[in-house]
Amino acid sequence: MVNDNCNLHSNSLTIYHQNICGLKGKTDELSMSPNLPQILCFSEHHLKHTEFEQINTEGFKLCTAYCRQATKRGGVRIFIQKGLEYSKIDVHKYCKDQDIEICVLNLKTTTFSSHIMVVYSTPTGNCNLFLNRLDETIKSIDTANLNLILCGDINIDYFTENDRKRQLDSLLQTCNLTGIVTFPTRSQGTCSTMIDNIFIDNSKIPNYTVSPFFNGMSDHDTQLLIVKDINLQSQGHYVYVTRSMNKYSINEFKISLSYETWVCVFGLNNNPDVDTLFNSFLNNYLGIFHNHFPLRKFIKRDNHTSWITPGIKISCKHKRFLYLCTRSSDDISLKKYYKQYCKTLEQTINNALNSLSK
Repeated sequence: MVNDNCNLHSNSLTIYHQNICGLKGKTDELSMSPNLPQILCFSEHHLKHTEFEQINTEGFKLCTAYCRQATKRGGVRIFIQKGLEYSKIDVHKYCKDQDIEICVLNLKTTTFSSHIMVVYSTPTGNCNLFLNRLDETIKSIDTANLNLILCGDINIDYFTENDRKRQLDSLLQTCNLTGIVTFPTRSQGTCSTMIDNIFIDNSKIPNYTVSPFFNGMSDHDTQLLIVKDINLQSQGHYVYVTRSMNKYSINEFKISLSYETWVCVFGLNNNPDVDTLFNSFLNNYLGIFHNHFPLRKFIKRDNHTSWITPGIKISCKHKRFLYLCTRSSDDISLKKYYKQYCKTLEQTINNALNSLSK
């Protein structure tokens, strides 16, 4: 998923944004890279509420999302890598289909906290409503001591000077936010636009890089933001807590119970009430229980990419090459070949996943 030239380290946070033009059938390919970003932000996921639980990305958790209420397509959602601490910010009341679609999470690490906001607005959306609701949303969250990272497809071309761009810049400058994307995010033939962007406060996030990535899963290219010098908890494994139970410990537990006199219950004077008796019994019982069945921590390594064969990796790389060729070509036969190649690759990935689950 990540450009080969982008180096991901444990001391950096990588945020991925893309107008995915429909997320169905694309999550398996998204999870193939060994250098996965920690945050996946999508606009135009095209999913209904009933489809949310069916679309998952291996190794990630769906944090928050917005799905259109009355019209089709659109929507925004955020996935976070499992093991990272976060909280969901409810901003649904500021959303309106097509005009402004937003979701927000609060990311927490030992050295870095940030609100991450994904925004989508259609080209024909109400610009005044978009600006007003965006302003209200930003003011509703506590950004005084936190970083705000805003990304999305706002359908305002930053390659040209226009009133919508000036109005948005004026609004975001009140929060000290500036756009940092400088490359085309959508190209069709000879026409290139920069309608997707990422906005940050440079005074709070001085050390970062932003770059494009071409994966061929949409006519919008990915924007990758890498925030450096951040300590994240180790990735690629999960810590589980369980109790150690076996035939020996269970037998010892029974023996200890058999020797218990329960003087703490039956030896109490002055006719204590039922609650006192129960608490005395429970404290004694739990002391024996915890002694024989202590908590144990163990680490489970994340091995969710075992289905990815060298052939699939080569095919995905070739697919990206074909995507770049078709984007700058009017050759109908090439475009047809690319579409058929994508279908074949999708079927190959599905077969690999099915064979893994057997």
